[in-house]
Amino acid sequence: MSTEPSKPVRRITVPQIAARKGGTPIVSLTSYHAHTAAIVDEHADFILVGDSLGMVMHGMETTVGVPIELMIMHGRAVVRGTKRALIVVDMPFGSYEESPNVAFRNAATIMKETQCGAVKLEGGARMAETIRFLTERGIPVMAHIGLTPQSSHVMGGFKTQGRDEDSWPAHIADARAVAEAGAFALVVEGVVEPLARQITEAVPIPTIGIGASADCDGQILVLEDMLGLGSRPPKFVRVYGDLGAQIEASVRRYAEDVRERSFPGPDETYR
Repeated sequence: MSTEPSKPVRRITVPQIAARKGGTPIVSLTSYHAHTAAIVDEHADFILVGDSLGMVMHGMETTVGVPIELMIMHGRAVVRGTKRALIVVDMPFGSYEESPNVAFRNAATIMKETQCGAVKLEGGARMAETIRFLTERGIPVMAHIGLTPQSSHVMGGFKTQGRDEDSWPAHIADARAVAEAGAFALVVEGVVEPLARQITEAVPIPTIGIGASADCDGQILVLEDMLGLGSRPPKFVRVYGDLGAQIEASVRRYAEDVRERSFPGPDETYR
């Protein structure tokens, strides 16, 4: 038997994700708490602590109402529950749009408080100056274009982007602007498949698709959606589990056992 100590698990780094352009597809999921993060950590290259937690975990109608304190709390939990995956934390609405200086102060707070490896912010060319400001000061930034949920009120809801081919140059320009500003990867959400493919071809950084193309350099989904915990998952979600029904059935059986006084039984009782 070998007595050599096992090598410590090292976290995947920002440069390692950036180097995956055109290579083996990058696997990512969201997570908001330590126990699910520990499961996802075995399989994902990076885990996003998304501001979607406002809707998934806290019953909000949009992500707009999520405060930075909530992102930090959930970010800490995910970092504590993981060893391997790069952890990226969303910057919530209102924490970065005012100015590059405000964005830096809030991004630095998120990174110091959570010990995450990077932050993500929404917006294309309009956020290029801020992305450059952050990256030049040591804050790794993942960008996010296409359907940007924090702008849902302006967009008139969660609408697929790029159905009008005349809009494609603007989306491609957004992608190029954030890449040139220093973003190490780019989430492309809710865009028609041929546009997502063109964006991927247009930039030197990995694209992470969600409701986009299989030709993106990686994919991400909200964990609860792909596990069947959401009531109406979006069209782009492939449901890999039926946990909602399993949880409901388990709770129903528990309630029946309690009412019938069959729980706790001899095996669950101290003598």
